Amino acid sequence: MPFPLDLAVDPVTLLVLAAVAFLAGFIDAIAGGGGLLTIPALLTAGLPPHLVLGTNKLCATFGSATASYTFYRRKLFEPAKWRGALIATALGAAIGAVIAHWLPAHWLNQMLPAVVFGCGLYLLFGKVPDAQHATDAPIPRRRQWPQGLGLGFYDGVAGPGTGAFWTVSSLLLYPLDLVRASGVARTMNFVSNGVALAVFVVGGQVAWLLGICMGIALMAGAFLGARTAISGGAKFIRPVFICVVLALTARLAWQHWF
Repeated sequence: MPFPLDLAVDPVTLLVLAAVAFLAGFIDAIAGGGGLLTIPALLTAGLPPHLVLGTNKLCATFGSATASYTFYRRKLFEPAKWRGALIATALGAAIGAVIAHWLPAHWLNQMLPAVVFGCGLYLLFGKVPDAQHATDAPIPRRRQWPQGLGLGFYDGVAGPGTGAFWTVSSLLLYPLDLVRASGVARTMNFVSNGVALAVFVVGGQVAWLLGICMGIALMAGAFLGARTAISGGAKFIRPVFICVVLALTARLAWQHWF
């Protein structure tokens, strides 16, 4: 069994990537989509694509674990109602991560910028559907399996924008309000992050020092962002942030495609 990679990163690069993770966590707490910054940042730093995916999963697991626990503690997510989605998400993420692990590196180099770019466009122009009022109506279990398998698989293979896709699809499929749909999204995102991370750990595709430093910075940014009250901040921050993501991924696409 291969051992996890121990990547040597110079202090300046480590500080820059930690700062990016802090900004991603801060923006994610205010406007959403912060995870779109970490993959292109790691690619731009020159990490191999498989190592980028594994390290990003380690970083993302920090933030999603904290968020999912918060929703659970406030009784905004009930695991018993979502057993099918939890199992399906874990299974889909495992399959997706195994496939990503065996994909040729040059395929990933060309695929990841396109995925991030497409998710950035979706988040920039997409609209959140009108939230329904939370009710005591049962959550349809038959819808949970295709949703969990599909989004879990996507998160295992790539991952950018998974939380937003969970929120939007949950609002469309179930009688939930936006807060509870966010609770579902954060929890399922944690499950798929954790399972995919385990696969990449077994495959030796995680830079531990870098991922832990970025994860801690991301949590700190999310903590500050969640407590920063800026009138109309999200309306301003979100478009600017997505434009930065699009510009960064366009550069990566030019580098790897042309």
